[in-house]
Amino acid sequence: MKIQLTITKGGPALYAGVHEVEDAADFGKACAEAWSTLRQRQLDSETSVGALMDHLDRTVLDQLHGAQITVSRVREN
Repeated sequence: MKIQLTITKGGPALYAGVHEVEDAADFGKACAEAWSTLRQRQLDSETSVGALMDHLDRTVLDQLHGAQITVSRVREN
């Protein structure tokens, strides 16, 4: 089935994506893609390698702390 995975935290979505999920492995891949997307966004926004190294370990976890993760079924026509 297709699902919409959305992560929000006090406003606009931090991540929104549609994924085909049939089992736990597929759901894990969907969550890993969300993590990778948030991490890549952080990499793209850093101004220097030093700043990146200072923030790399905590940034995604800090973004997700207190976030709401919603999974909803995508209806196909």
